[in-house]
Amino acid sequence: MRPTVKDVAALANVSPKTVSNVLGGTVVVAPGTRSRVESAIERLGYVPNLSARGLRSGRTGIVALVMPDLRTPFSAEVAQDFVELAHARGLAVQIEQSWNDLDRTREVMALARRHLVDGVVMNPITVEQRDVVLTGGAGAVPLVMLGEVLQDDVDQVWVDSVDAALRITRHLLALGHRRIAMLGAPGPDKDTVTGGLRRDGYRRALAEAGIPADPALETACDRWTARGGHDAMAALLATGERPDAVFCATDSIAFGALSALWRAGVRVPDEVSVAGFDDVDEAAYASPPLTTVRFDKRAYAAAALEHLVARIDGSDAPAARVAIPVEVVARESTRARTGS
Repeated sequence: MRPTVKDVAALANVSPKTVSNVLGGTVVVAPGTRSRVESAIERLGYVPNLSARGLRSGRTGIVALVMPDLRTPFSAEVAQDFVELAHARGLAVQIEQSWNDLDRTREVMALARRHLVDGVVMNPITVEQRDVVLTGGAGAVPLVMLGEVLQDDVDQVWVDSVDAALRITRHLLALGHRRIAMLGAPGPDKDTVTGGLRRDGYRRALAEAGIPADPALETACDRWTARGGHDAMAALLATGERPDAVFCATDSIAFGALSALWRAGVRVPDEVSVAGFDDVDEAAYASPPLTTVRFDKRAYAAAALEHLVARIDGSDAPAARVAIPVEVVARESTRARTGS
């Protein structure tokens, strides 16, 4: 027989109301009590009856998370953290992929307008996609945006890509590199906001060092994936414009760049240093381990969920902008330049 809230309450030695508070995540529950309830839920295999809850509250108990590309480690890690955190609040998550498909973005917002989900966390990558989201129900639909596509009247959780790219490029410059390429820069039909901001930080660091930006060293990627990074790196090598260091807009791009350099017989980091962005789990286990920009992706997901739940519960607080701090993690894929 399916376990009930009363069964969980009895096992945890609390009231059914306390169990509901733990599941809802909107009422503060003492850590010890929360731990007992969560242990009882896991032991009994209790699953909230979202349909019944919806009939009582007018809510579905489901939120949507929309990431650009679910094949990338970054999207997968953020989604995993978001699902785990949502589950702890008794919420189910509908995961969608948007890339820059404006029709798919409209469909997701339509789900929210029809009250098939209670709210949406969206990671738009272009201004056009943001505008589709906003015209699709911002104000009427609880909404939180991830990333750097800025909007003043919507809660947003982001990473300062300009500052982060500035820091990682400074790191490469401090190692003595001067011909520093960027993979994932904006290009025709590949003009993402994040790519533009990371290029801005990269160019700013070069300018500080008195190095003019060289468009020949700025390469776009068809997709911000390992395949996209491989093809972009191979294309750059084919021009004969071999850099002595490469800043990649994501770790996935960097993994592809490492592969292309290996195929071309270029040793990393002896001949070319490579740096990424995101510090996904695989970065520490790349060959060689990848220097990258790190930020707390669980905190990123948690902040988005916290603000979404508050909006679902009727908060009318001013829109928040939560910046997640970054740091450079130096690993073996970068090394001080030697020789002339």
